[in-house]
Amino acid sequence: MQKQFSFTGARKIVFGSGSFDTLGSHIRELKGTRPFIVLDRNLAKTDIRERTLDILGKSGLKGSLFDRQVEAEPRLEVADRGVKAALKEKSDIVVGIGGGSAMDVAKAVAALAANGGKAEDFLGMNRVPGPGLPTIMIPTTAGTGSEVTFTAVFVRPDLKKKEGMNSPYLYPDLALLDPALTLTLPPVSTASTGIDALCHAIESFTSVNASPMSEMFSLEAIHLISSNLRTCVHDGNNLEAREKMLLGSLYAGLGLANAGVGAVHSLSYPLGGKYGVSHGLANTIMLPHVMAFNLQGALEKFTLIAEAMGEVIECLPLREAAYLAVEAVQSLIEDCGVYTTLEDLNIPEEVFPELAEVAMTVVRPLENNPRKLTLEDAIELYGEAY
Repeated sequence: MQKQFSFTGARKIVFGSGSFDTLGSHIRELKGTRPFIVLDRNLAKTDIRERTLDILGKSGLKGSLFDRQVEAEPRLEVADRGVKAALKEKSDIVVGIGGGSAMDVAKAVAALAANGGKAEDFLGMNRVPGPGLPTIMIPTTAGTGSEVTFTAVFVRPDLKKKEGMNSPYLYPDLALLDPALTLTLPPVSTASTGIDALCHAIESFTSVNASPMSEMFSLEAIHLISSNLRTCVHDGNNLEAREKMLLGSLYAGLGLANAGVGAVHSLSYPLGGKYGVSHGLANTIMLPHVMAFNLQGALEKFTLIAEAMGEVIECLPLREAAYLAVEAVQSLIEDCGVYTTLEDLNIPEEVFPELAEVAMTVVRPLENNPRKLTLEDAIELYGEAY
């Protein structure tokens, strides 16, 4: 089918082991002189903190660190505090180092520092009024793909859900991907962030807004992630596998940025907003159930997913071949040791209607979903994940 489409992403992508050491030259290239470095608080306890300062020092740069307040699943006020610190330091470029939380905070800080206002003002689609400070995003997990997306997601405790800033002005100026930075990621984090990336790839591939170009990246991401995640979890020092995982995460991020995600994300956001379930784990729990629900809306695409994950689909009826994709994802989750249920997380069944009502307000992913989802369907899917 012929269709019109556009394709966007980070303005520049640099990939390769050792590329982190070139950070100083990239800051200079973007005319930065006073970098504001956003690190999540756990990463700041590792040698990354000192390595960053050392790299900046060798380039004649003195950076300001914002690391103690950057939590997993960040709240809006973290971004507001960050911009105050950046303005105080007269920062002229923002660098996000870490997982999605640090990079999302960094993108929001850059936007707010240049445009004024509060983080809450920019929530929703296209509410950032103009370009922000230049940004460099450096992922240390192969998961969110935030280094190439136009979204920054935050928890709204008052509404018991997550909401995102979505604007072309949030696209980073540079995505700097060094697979060596992922070598020390623990197995549990490797697994949950890896399944998160797989979720992005699957949902963007099956999105009703997918294009031939986004599908190319999403399908290759599915292949790379499913072929290498087990090795990364159980042999974390395997640099070749880490390289392929990070490349898969990057491709999934490009697919996500251009085609969007689906119902898994709508259903996972309330789990993070109300119960603090990490984004990767929430997606992991919901992914197989939503895939099974979506089958009849995209049978041909699910057969391609199964094939990309190494399943043999020849001579099988279409629906049976498509369902192999669900089974392949379930097997990957179990092999990586992160299979869990809502019951395991002590989330009571009686809150499912409330969670479903909140999920139905996360409209954009639902609009991308290949099968229409009702409130009753959402409640049932939570029940299946229990």
